[in-house]
Amino acid sequence: MGMKKKHKTFSKRGPRNAKGSNFKYKKKKSDVEKAEISLLESSKTKLDGLNPEEIESFRVLPLSKKTLKGLREAGFTVPTKVQRQSLIFSLRGQDVVAAAKTGSGKTLAFIIPLLELLYHKKWTGMDGLGVLVITPTRELAYQIFEVLNKVGKEHDFSAGLVIGGKDLKYEWNRISSCNIMICTPGRLLQHMTENAEFVSDNVQMLVLDEADQCLSMGFADTMNCILEELPSERQTLLFSATQTRDVKDLIRAGCNNPIFCSVHEHSKTITPKSLQESYVLCSAHDKFTFLWSFIRHHRKHKILVFLATCKQVQYYFHMLCKLQPGLSVMGLHGSMHQLRRMAVYDEFCRKKHAVLIATDVAARGLDIPAVDWVVQVDCPEDVTTYIHRVGRTARYSRSGEAILLLTPSEEPAMLDCLKAKNIPIEKIDVDQSKLQGANVKMEIVLSKYNNLKEEAVRAFKSYLKHVVLMRNKKVFDVASIDLDALARSLGLVVTPRVRFIEKQLKQKSGSNTTNPAPAGTSTQSNTNKALTSRLTTLNFGADDSDEDDDFLSTAKDQNIGLSEEDSQDTEVVEEPQKTQSKKKPLTKYAVVKKLLKKNIQVNQRVIFDEEGEEILDPRKQQISQAARKEQKEDVTGINISKLKQIMHEEDKVDKKIHASKLKEKNWEKKRKEKQKNTKLRNDDEAEFEDDDSEDDDVDDSTQAIIDDLPDPNKYYGGDSREEEEEEEENDDDDEMEDEMAQPQPKKSVKRKAREQAREAKKARQAQSNTLESLPVDEQEQLALFLLRNKH
Repeated sequence: MGMKKKHKTFSKRGPRNAKGSNFKYKKKKSDVEKAEISLLESSKTKLDGLNPEEIESFRVLPLSKKTLKGLREAGFTVPTKVQRQSLIFSLRGQDVVAAAKTGSGKTLAFIIPLLELLYHKKWTGMDGLGVLVITPTRELAYQIFEVLNKVGKEHDFSAGLVIGGKDLKYEWNRISSCNIMICTPGRLLQHMTENAEFVSDNVQMLVLDEADQCLSMGFADTMNCILEELPSERQTLLFSATQTRDVKDLIRAGCNNPIFCSVHEHSKTITPKSLQESYVLCSAHDKFTFLWSFIRHHRKHKILVFLATCKQVQYYFHMLCKLQPGLSVMGLHGSMHQLRRMAVYDEFCRKKHAVLIATDVAARGLDIPAVDWVVQVDCPEDVTTYIHRVGRTARYSRSGEAILLLTPSEEPAMLDCLKAKNIPIEKIDVDQSKLQGANVKMEIVLSKYNNLKEEAVRAFKSYLKHVVLMRNKKVFDVASIDLDALARSLGLVVTPRVRFIEKQLKQKSGSNTTNPAPAGTSTQSNTNKALTSRLTTLNFGADDSDEDDDFLSTAKDQNIGLSEEDSQDTEVVEEPQKTQSKKKPLTKYAVVKKLLKKNIQVNQRVIFDEEGEEILDPRKQQISQAARKEQKEDVTGINISKLKQIMHEEDKVDKKIHASKLKEKNWEKKRKEKQKNTKLRNDDEAEFEDDDSEDDDVDDSTQAIIDDLPDPNKYYGGDSREEEEEEEENDDDDEMEDEMAQPQPKKSVKRKAREQAREAKKARQAQSNTLESLPVDEQEQLALFLLRNKH
């Protein structure tokens, strides 16, 4: 569905046969559709006096051939009760408000009329949006879209799935060509307010699946904005298992003289007859032990587990994956990415044996095939949530079982609510010999994985927050939960601190001091402690391969708990412990609060100079005399003139401080430059001394030979130029001697040594230069001559 088919065209002159007669002309598709539509419109008058019980097949109803073919290929041949009663009115264009049990076929009851409406109006892609289907959850919208594709694949309408978590840009350009849109309220409102190409002025039908949830407080503002944008002249269909009859809600939805179709209104039970419902009395800290044992004993079943919060689902899923119960475990909650949610939903639908741990995201409308057990670990918010949760099993003609875990404080109030709605539920007890504790394993896992430990803390706090925020305080009581035992049941060695719980417990303990507690509360707490001690001693390593026949039994067969005598004994022992009030831990916040009340200024450092006067910090205090005088006077009110004077004097002080800082900065800069220059001078002197030391390292034998060599000028004679240079040098030496004869300032010993070293170096260089100036042959002759004379 969504792609238009290409139609074959035929020419007026068809091919001739041997006898020359023409073939029969085929009518155009539009002509065939017109004839079919006119026939269907005339047959709608028969629906007025039609008895719903007489409808044994979809062929009895005035449906188009394309719709009937799609139903037949999808496997829908016989309509259900809700489909029989609602289709009689919805096909005639009337508003319908239908309520039926879970799994009774409500999705098909509104898909058929929306297809027929668009088909009768000859709707095309150029007409834009014609039908709008709104659901509270993404998974339910995805399921409706899949059913629509199966049933309406013969039609030429385009359908779109518009939900959160998908690519918004992809939807942006294609949403204008959709004839049928299945969406969630949030994403629909986003397109209405932001997308200029989205037009909803021509909507012919509005369908609200799970209408009570869509019109509830959670979606109230969003739905009000959506309903204001839709045209008033339209057909409206409302479907839900727990339908609302509030006139205000119906007026908001735009219903005009709606027909109420309550199929199971007069039935004894609201839930399906093939559903077996029961509950187990279990404390909050024993729930994970029960769930672990239940999964281990039902490894060949398909189990759907409901928890209260997303963080609980996340922790339970990861912990069960680490513990490996023996079958595949999956998690589904609202914080997951949309593609991951769809993948988990599809995978669980395909599996025969698996466990899905989910929040109430999976509680409404989902048609998951072959679910054997629905386990509600956390108590539902109200009876409506309970009905939708257990409705995931025992759908159509299948059977199923549902178990609800209730704590001793939740049991009486929740049972009264369920019985008021005629929900049959029985109490069953657990065979203690087949319970398998996993606390030790959980502690080992948390010690290895720190991120899983953080998830456990978040799950602990989120569950307590959920209990606190619930409206029905008769069912949900935080004070009845043993926080330490609950933390141990999640594998935590240390109980996380929850401040809002501490405040509530303190308020309740203060109110309970005047009113004595009932006698049964102590016995219940003692039985809970005895039950926890009994569960922790179980052998968690042994796997029970037997079936679940002996795991659960009715209350008549077995009884769990201590006898009355034992409970009385424990009551006498533990009664004085309850009267003792726990001391509130002393925190830094409390200490600071007390000091502030007493006007004690803490964390102040006072510095004094040598004369004993206080040194003021200009960054934190006012230094001028006028400011100090103003502070001592403590005059109420604001004197602007005085403040101006104080600010003027403070500016003078700031300028002086700034000038002194600049002076210090410049002095520091000069000091660093001086240090740098002295360091360079010392480095140069060190290099010169190194050069002298290298020259002194010349071999003694070679130096002796050089010293014995006579002056070559005596033998070869020098140029007049050289003689002049020597005379100039001698004159310079005489001048130097005259200067030395004059009184000179005293020089250091090191400086004299450096000058002598320089002179010796110059002399050696001069001798080497004279030798090097001679040709090579003359150098050799001179050396031989000198050696002979020496010998």
